[in-house]
Amino acid sequence: MRFRGMDLDAVSSRILLNSLVDASFHDLADSFARNLAASPVATCIRIKSLCRRARFSDATALLDTLPFAEASRGPAAGSIVTEFCRRGRFDEAAQIVGKFSSCDVYGAWIHGLIEAGMLDTTLQFLSDKKEAEGYIPDGQRYDKLVHRLLRKNRLGEVYDLLVEMMEEGIAPGRSTMNAALCFFCKAGLVEVAMHLYRSRLDLGINPNKDVYNNLIRALCRGGATEEACLVLEQSMEDGYFPGRQTFAMFANVLCQEGKLDKVRELLDRALKQEAWPMDNVLAKYLVALCKSGNVDEACKVPQIASSKNPAGLYRYESTYKSLIRALILIRRVDVLPRLILEMQDMGHIPTRSLYQSVVCELCELSKYGEVLELLENQLRRSELQPRVCYNYFISGAGHAKKADVAREVYSRMESAGIEPSVESNILLLMSYLRSKRIGDALTFFNFIHEKKPPGTKMYNVFISGLCEARKPEQAMVFWREARDKGLIPSIDCYEQLVLLLSSVQDYDSVVKIIDDFRETGRPVSAFLCNVLLLHTLRGSDLLKAWARSEDKSGSLEASAGEIKGRGAGRFLIGQLIELFASGIRNRSDLEVLEEGLEQFFPVDIYTYNMLLRGLSMAGRMDSACNMFERLCQRGYLPNRYTFDIMVHGFCKHGSRSEAERWMEAMYRNGFYPTWYTMRLYNNTSLRPHDQKAISFV
Repeated sequence: MRFRGMDLDAVSSRILLNSLVDASFHDLADSFARNLAASPVATCIRIKSLCRRARFSDATALLDTLPFAEASRGPAAGSIVTEFCRRGRFDEAAQIVGKFSSCDVYGAWIHGLIEAGMLDTTLQFLSDKKEAEGYIPDGQRYDKLVHRLLRKNRLGEVYDLLVEMMEEGIAPGRSTMNAALCFFCKAGLVEVAMHLYRSRLDLGINPNKDVYNNLIRALCRGGATEEACLVLEQSMEDGYFPGRQTFAMFANVLCQEGKLDKVRELLDRALKQEAWPMDNVLAKYLVALCKSGNVDEACKVPQIASSKNPAGLYRYESTYKSLIRALILIRRVDVLPRLILEMQDMGHIPTRSLYQSVVCELCELSKYGEVLELLENQLRRSELQPRVCYNYFISGAGHAKKADVAREVYSRMESAGIEPSVESNILLLMSYLRSKRIGDALTFFNFIHEKKPPGTKMYNVFISGLCEARKPEQAMVFWREARDKGLIPSIDCYEQLVLLLSSVQDYDSVVKIIDDFRETGRPVSAFLCNVLLLHTLRGSDLLKAWARSEDKSGSLEASAGEIKGRGAGRFLIGQLIELFASGIRNRSDLEVLEEGLEQFFPVDIYTYNMLLRGLSMAGRMDSACNMFERLCQRGYLPNRYTFDIMVHGFCKHGSRSEAERWMEAMYRNGFYPTWYTMRLYNNTSLRPHDQKAISFV
């Protein structure tokens, strides 16, 4: 160009010089720079060239030739600081920063520290400069620092920086804000995330789909479904619909909380968005509808899925179970046989309780033909063993109290050449007992007895069934028969016998049962203990029967010390009952009574209710109050009858003011008095009474 008589102007010369430096033609750049007029821009370009060649002393010397205002700019001192940091020479870079203080130099220093991962130094530098000089970095530096802190999971500093940015009117970058929101959600800091989310309008930032998904999931995990609904509304206004995972989690949480109207609304919106809801969501929705009793709506759920994928919803066993139980509730039984067979086609094996429910409902509606047809269809399949299948149907008919149907199934099993098992015999026997056909039950029991002596389980079922049918004489006959054969009935069998015999006041037989129970060496159940204590309170007949018993051991007045030496498993129940009766009467024996009961019996709140009732009947309300305090201190939770006994006792003895205090305590604990106690309370005149300080639960 010069050969042609043309020359570059100042701007073009500087552009050429910078291009030579960027292309790493440093020698040519030095030669060209010597022919240029000195200027701050040319000097900055030469400083950049020297820094790239690691000639920092020459670059620093050249920097000193510039005026302070020019030297403090980014292309000058900032270039040296950036290169020092890139090479890890932070002490020398810090000297330049201290000498040439400016926003450009500070920005280069912050950038270098962040790139080197020196986040603590960066935060300290920002804090010092803000306090000393009021320095605030630009949004780009903030965003870079926030991203690096997020990588290190330092969410506390991230939140402080974001708040600082908002206070200074600096809007975080969209990617920065979205990343921070996602991190806060994943870390469980939902309140922080929601605070930032609410600030989005002030900052002019719209969250992306990931932010909405993470925020909704975090709110669901925290149980804040109402806020999650609001976020969902906003996300759909912005054109985002929840992802599959978020949709499933949100719907499941709503189902668990019983907010089924919102689930339905969510499903409707999914259909409008053509974001088809997952089958497992529909399955859980169906289950939740059934549990809430909204059976009609539950029956419509398969119609939602049928237009898209008919088999999808039925992949889940819970779908069939819930649908079948829902149809049973509304007594739409015509489709039950088809559903239970279709269920097996999908690979789900129906449980005994499910089959029992289906057969029971069909029998209750007199659909006997459908029951037998279902039996034949099931037998033609290989999912259930034939004997198991027959037992399911016998059990279902028995629960429906249709002994004739149970007997028909039993007969078909025999006709098919299948030997009825012990379980089959027990199920048919229970069918007769539930149907109150005691004569048929006796006949069948004797029939079994002729073929093979019944075992303990058969006797347990028969004796318990006779007790439920209130046949004490026959129950005692078969109990003696079992004991004569050396069989030991179950604890439940003993409890049923004692309960029935006590209710008909056959206390002599009760004592015999108790004596025999002692001989088995079993620990006493709380139920057995409470029944005996209850009938001790009702009168002296039980104690008199015990006194008449030839098997009683020791005197009627037994102390806790005497009982303590007895062997475990052979507790002297009668003597403890005698101690109970005497403890109610004698004030001094009360603590001994409690210790004896707790030591030898599985005491529960019903046992304490029994003690409180006894003290109330004896007029010892002060002792009853003390016992109430002790049972609370020992961790027992008073129930409705505990409070009712206390109110009843004070009313019975004319202490209306104390009864009022206990009535208030009852209401505070969510209980209400019985009708008899309420009538007594209303008839008790109010009069002044000394109040005893009691700490209610």
